Amino acid sequence: MARRRAFATTKAHGGLTALIAASAATLALYLSFHLFPEGRLLLWPLVLLSTLVHELGHGLTALLLGGQFTGLYIWPDASGVALYSARFGTVRRAAVAAGGLLGPPLFAYVLFVAGRHPLSARRALGVVAIVFMLVSLLWARNLFGMLFIGALALALGIVSLRGSSRLVQFGSVFVGVQMALSVFSRGDYLFMREAVTAQGIGPSDTSQIAQALYLPFWFWGALIAVLSTWLLWHGLRAFAPWMK
Repeated sequence: MARRRAFATTKAHGGLTALIAASAATLALYLSFHLFPEGRLLLWPLVLLSTLVHELGHGLTALLLGGQFTGLYIWPDASGVALYSARFGTVRRAAVAAGGLLGPPLFAYVLFVAGRHPLSARRALGVVAIVFMLVSLLWARNLFGMLFIGALALALGIVSLRGSSRLVQFGSVFVGVQMALSVFSRGDYLFMREAVTAQGIGPSDTSQIAQALYLPFWFWGALIAVLSTWLLWHGLRAFAPWMK
């Protein structure tokens, strides 16, 4: 019993340390963004990562529903597009559109849960590295997207294989925090009728859901916002027992 209590205390302490460090690093990044011109370059990869997870949400949802994930584009301006091929009905088309919007909060949830312990954090980062490398090789359709996703997979793979226990736990929580923040910092997209990418202007994800299932796009945006907040809250509660 004493050993179990000591283990639980150590794990909770490690999780709290990782959360404090990830929050401090995030605050430093956002301060640099506002104080120094070079700060934008530090945040740029994180914005690209949120775009990647969003577009993967579309593509992998289509794949899980029986369609074909045919391509993924990520551009330097942080816009992106996922392409799929399928004869889906209205409900499945809406699910694919929603899959991108729920990608970042779901990814944050998984990383928060994994970040509770160094071993699970190491495994999670390793799996993410493998998935990203497969995405780079199989689905990335432009050079920039292929290089960015491949470099990200390599970095996460090195951290997973060679990083210390503290580093892998910090990495899992830090990426989770960034995905959580992206839900709110880019939350205005939920209430936009149109989306602008490097390929042009088209209906937003919530507009696509509205076209498939009726009701106005802002209703679906509000529903996705509630679901995203629910996922993030439960992810944090699972990560931090003291929040329960």
